[in-house]
Amino acid sequence: MFKALKRIVALFALLAVAVKGVFSFLSWVEKQDDLDASIWIDEEELEEVQ
Repeated sequence: MFKALKRIVALFALLAVAVKGVFSFLSWVEKQDDLDASIWIDEEELEEVQ
């Protein structure tokens, strides 16, 4: 009985950590979208644009 309870608690803990990781990643992606896109442009691409 206690073994099953421990496994259920471990499952919920694992799910909580996974959800936290997903939200953290999505927050990071949103912050990256807010940055100036020109930072990621290569010099060759910049010359083509100009």
